[in-house]
Amino acid sequence: MKNEKYGKIFYKLLILKIIEAKEEGIVFMKALYAQSGGVTSVINASAYGVIDEARKNGLEILVGINGVTGILKENFLDASDLDIEFLRYTPAGAFGSCRKKMKNDSDIEKLFEIFRKNEIRYFFYNGGNDSMDTAWRVQMEAQKRGYELKVVGVPKTIDNDLPHTDHCPGYGSAAKYIAISMMEAALDLRSMYVDSTQVFVMEIMGRHAGWLAAAAGLGWINGIGADVILLPEKPFNKDEFLSTVNKIISEKGYCAIAVAEGLKYPDGFFVSDMGFTDSFGNRQLGGVGFTIAGMVRSELGLKTHVAIPDYLQRSGRHIASKTDIEEAEMCGRMAVRYALEDNYGVMVTMERVSNNPYQIKYSSVPLNLVADQTKMLPKDFYEGYTVTDKFFEYALPLISGEFYPPFENGLPSYKLINLGKK
Repeated sequence: MKNEKYGKIFYKLLILKIIEAKEEGIVFMKALYAQSGGVTSVINASAYGVIDEARKNGLEILVGINGVTGILKENFLDASDLDIEFLRYTPAGAFGSCRKKMKNDSDIEKLFEIFRKNEIRYFFYNGGNDSMDTAWRVQMEAQKRGYELKVVGVPKTIDNDLPHTDHCPGYGSAAKYIAISMMEAALDLRSMYVDSTQVFVMEIMGRHAGWLAAAAGLGWINGIGADVILLPEKPFNKDEFLSTVNKIISEKGYCAIAVAEGLKYPDGFFVSDMGFTDSFGNRQLGGVGFTIAGMVRSELGLKTHVAIPDYLQRSGRHIASKTDIEEAEMCGRMAVRYALEDNYGVMVTMERVSNNPYQIKYSSVPLNLVADQTKMLPKDFYEGYTVTDKFFEYALPLISGEFYPPFENGLPSYKLINLGKK
């Protein structure tokens, strides 16, 4: 308690020092924020949190356009006086994202030349597993070079697979989108199955973990959801699967299926492996929904339909979770606070205090414990081809509440900023 008290005093004195220096026209220290990896419907809420908190504490704040890709081109936006209110309502990466991995020495050398040139002393990187690896590499390089830099990772991923945090900003809203979409599609299927489509298949993002696909079952809390959920955590058994579908069809005439893109056979091979890798070394996946539908059609002779939400599930801001938006913003704010308290080389985390009432507390974890690691869906969150009560207890608070964007002409009014081209 004593250390905590002194830590808060130090934090307040530091803020006063920064503000005083700024008022005197001295550039005390500059902060840099950037977005990385696949975007979400609430990543910009985190950007809002970082920028607003940095400005409140007197920091000069720059934004790297298109993550480290743009930073290496010195493609910056000065956010010190930017009107940022739109960030709380706009989906996807307002400042552009990237999938670049800092692999070679020349990139690292150039990055630190740019940091020195622009007097960057705080770096806030907003992303998922691979992005936290980049953040960790940058922090280690700074220490190796004797360059004063405080790096803090701001978590983000609809996959919800970052370890050491209860959940990730972006997941709650994507889960809400998937749950609602499956409910509505299942109702459509129920209306038409008598002499039309009998099996509906939704292909859902999730390379290694089934957190998002599991959300397709949340609609059962209101009476309708996915009948079968195929998860990466459960090796795919074709005969068992087809038998289950056939049984459901015989009982009610139709079957709604959710399948994660990362579905694997017992030998570990992806059902939807496209045969090549991306810049991070990840196998490219696609078409698992059509593969599953093809099995059902050829083996059971049933008419099928496939839907792939793809980008829609991660950028559906119109029905985003209020809880998710508020937590995303707070993760951004906490990143700045931690850096100012000399708690750096870490990623912001959330720890669940209770389910009812839902309550969390913010903390942090060293970046090296997160980098390139994956948190799988716990075994007690699913059983057979459905999710358990434990998953409902976990996920329902995360999709709670609505925070609609402003509408104009019957459509969301999303603001764009000029990112430029460099």
